[in-house]
Amino acid sequence: MSEKLYWLPFSVFPGIGPAKFKKLLEEFKTAKNAWNASSLARPRLAKLLGEKLTEKFEDFRNKFSIAEYSKKLKNKNVWFLILTDKDYPQDLLKINNPPFVLYGRGSPSSLRSSGPSVAVVGARRTTQYGREVTKLLTTDLVLNGFTIVSGLALGVDAISHMTALENGGKTIAVLGCGVDCCTPFENRKLYDRILQGQGAIISELPLGEPPSRGSFPARNRIIAGLSLGVLVTEGAEDSGSLITAEFARKFNRKIFAVPGPITSSMSKGPYGLIRKGAKLVTTAQDVINELGTPNGSGIKNQELRIKKGDTEEENVILKLLENEAVHFDEIVKRSKFSSSKLGSLLSMMEIKGLIKSLDGGMFSI
Repeated sequence: MSEKLYWLPFSVFPGIGPAKFKKLLEEFKTAKNAWNASSLARPRLAKLLGEKLTEKFEDFRNKFSIAEYSKKLKNKNVWFLILTDKDYPQDLLKINNPPFVLYGRGSPSSLRSSGPSVAVVGARRTTQYGREVTKLLTTDLVLNGFTIVSGLALGVDAISHMTALENGGKTIAVLGCGVDCCTPFENRKLYDRILQGQGAIISELPLGEPPSRGSFPARNRIIAGLSLGVLVTEGAEDSGSLITAEFARKFNRKIFAVPGPITSSMSKGPYGLIRKGAKLVTTAQDVINELGTPNGSGIKNQELRIKKGDTEEENVILKLLENEAVHFDEIVKRSKFSSSKLGSLLSMMEIKGLIKSLDGGMFSI
């Protein structure tokens, strides 16, 4: 049995994290030696783990089968990397106490992509502004060769993952549970699409491990560790995305924040980060100025993606919606179109994908 396989049980046993595992390797030189430590070595184990945890570990070792667990991984199409693997993400290796076992599903190449990674995170309950900003910035980052990292949560996380996939980019979802689980369940279709596309789903937690209160901050450290920078597009003062930003600060990674309406509670998180020194972002160029582009050629022309109508009338409406969502009655007033004509124009433009119909009679690009 290879040395790599002997790392697995230590990742499954709940009492041993990266720090304790590092001490075990220092003491026993290999994971195999630590796992097979005889009763004569018990004092050495107890010195590192404590008496109670050593008892639990010995009981666990008598019941756990490395071969059976390895078989489960293969049956569920789960691969894993350890710290000494050449494919282990180099940026993640640079943080304090990186995961000593990293489980994954999907495309391992997403982790060893030649392009840099940027985390895009934010609120679970997003506003229309937050959704539009996240999609716009993520699209530009993907078109310029960046891999998008996030946490597969509802809201900003899901939007950033989906936008990356829709634009042919790579995305990495970091879970606060085992990679064979999907939390939240509402994102199951997105989970499957990431596996089908150029994406990967990763976690340091073993198979079948459910999410817990402490698993999400630990997950956030991995998101920050994988990325050269963390972009927060929207979030309240207590948003979990601020934890990811704090890890980025500790790891000496760049922090970016998008200013929002001062009347919105969802803008307080980004404004708080900006006050602490985060880079204010209004376009993807602000991120690229700090991180550079993968090919060094500069940002692709955003003007190519500005929507244009097929008729002058459609262009009039697009101009009205250029900077904000506008109510139907206000469009009538500004455009001078009759209500019936405007209704027909808006319906056709929505079918073409030029505009979106929002709640309350509002329309936006």
